[in-house]
Amino acid sequence: MEYLCYLMHNSAVDLNAIAVFVKVVQAGSFNGAARLLGMPNTTVSAKVARLEKRLGVTLIHRTTRKLNLTPQGREYFERCVKGLEEIEAGESLLTSGTEPSGLLRITAPGGVAQHVLPPIVSGYLRAYPKVRIELIVTNRIVDLVGEGVDLAIRAGELRDSTLVARPFMDEIVGLWASPAYLTRRGMPSTPEELARHTILSFSRARDALRLSSGRRRVEVKPDWVVAADDLETLRAFILRGDGIGLMPDYLARDDLPLARVLPDWAWSRGALTFVYPGRRYVRPTVRTFIDAALEHVTRR
Repeated sequence: MEYLCYLMHNSAVDLNAIAVFVKVVQAGSFNGAARLLGMPNTTVSAKVARLEKRLGVTLIHRTTRKLNLTPQGREYFERCVKGLEEIEAGESLLTSGTEPSGLLRITAPGGVAQHVLPPIVSGYLRAYPKVRIELIVTNRIVDLVGEGVDLAIRAGELRDSTLVARPFMDEIVGLWASPAYLTRRGMPSTPEELARHTILSFSRARDALRLSSGRRRVEVKPDWVVAADDLETLRAFILRGDGIGLMPDYLARDDLPLARVLPDWAWSRGALTFVYPGRRYVRPTVRTFIDAALEHVTRR
């Protein structure tokens, strides 16, 4: 709060230049910030250069491949983010009754982005036409604050105490096969029978396929022919009839010919979660998108 007061009362402070500097750091490049801000790259670079000249310090080391914050730049960035969030929070209070607008940046893994989000995003944009949505599709854990991302969809437990998590939808990873494969090889009736089948496995489960059903646990040594660390890749092989493969249920719903193998057993039972920075307020675009997504899942 002290730094916000300094920003507001110091007439020499250029809040626009500070906001541009913060966006450059979050985007990881001048080009990325220029794209997000809708400014020419030269304008973005000039604003940061003028800010550094006014402060009398170098904030960013510029290299051909990436940007590196100096120690002074890192401390300045962290304080500026807090100050700008206070300003944004104040504006949010004044405009809470208005229609959500602006850019909403969401990160999600490929399977979720391709098979879960499209109907949700389409419906949301029809309801809120002033919002633009950018999807960052990746399996890596994105630094939400550092990369300027508003909302993430993740599986597993939340390990960062500075973030807020809200349950989204169940995620059951089970065994699936195509009718063509089952016609050739038959449908297994017990986990032990999987040892006689061709398995398409996650890379981390290729040596031991651990399944559970209630309190029962079983470990199968799979005769795997393809192992991959990408769900969409495994899905493609399952659809071709190349074997029995692990896949989340939300990836199979679009493919009616696929059959669930050993439906009482699963490799994992968990949930997809919405994750966003733990600010004292939630941006209207984030709040309304989460509400729309939860309503969509409830209707299914």
